[in-house]
Amino acid sequence: MKTLRTLAVVALGMLSATLFAAEASAQAVKPAVARNVVLVHGAWADGSSWAEVIARLQAAGLHVTAVQNPLTSLPDSVAATRRALALQVGPTVLVAHSWGGTVISETGMDPKVTALVYVAARAPDAGEDFVALSAKFPTMPVRAGVQERDGYTNLSEEAFLKYFANGVAREKAEVLYAVQEPAAASLFGERTTVAAWRSKPSWYAVSKLDQTISPDLERFLAARMKATTVELDAGHLSLVSHAQEITDLILAAAGRSK
Repeated sequence: MKTLRTLAVVALGMLSATLFAAEASAQAVKPAVARNVVLVHGAWADGSSWAEVIARLQAAGLHVTAVQNPLTSLPDSVAATRRALALQVGPTVLVAHSWGGTVISETGMDPKVTALVYVAARAPDAGEDFVALSAKFPTMPVRAGVQERDGYTNLSEEAFLKYFANGVAREKAEVLYAVQEPAAASLFGERTTVAAWRSKPSWYAVSKLDQTISPDLERFLAARMKATTVELDAGHLSLVSHAQEITDLILAAAGRSK
């Protein structure tokens, strides 16, 4: 009996060691090295919102494409991103800001995509009513500045500068306001058919001072997808106000971090 107990203890110890080694190995796995980055902007913005991140990524030797997201419908935006992905050669990191997270959650299943990066972004599950999910979290101040006309929305200048671009230098915020792209009012209620983050490695940048999307909602989304997460003392446009930190996160997802 003593021999059996001894064997059982030894076997249990070996199993524990094996499981520990497997866990340590999994944690040590590095992200796939990517050569391309595709950037998807959100509502009330255009591709130029990524300008400072683009310059840094290019300086790091990456091939970068910023999608000019039409914001007319989810299918239209998905199609634009798929066209951009079709032009990439080799492993690609797919990045989104704000509503653009809906787009990469749908398009991230592309086999070229090795990682997903969400920047203060939506990250819906397949078929999820994201409006209902958002309603469980605080309504943010920017909402009061949403203006609708002929089925499209934009932000008032006051709401854009004070809440959407909080933390961004005034002169930069005014330029971003001038190029904001109207978003179809129906856009925000449309649903994805897949959730790429369920099968692709994901990274998430939470904006702790966000006045557009609740930081607690961002934290919930990051935790749900088990993302590698950073929290920044930034407003919604962290890609502008904290371009270096966002670049570093993308480089990590691309297997290029030092």
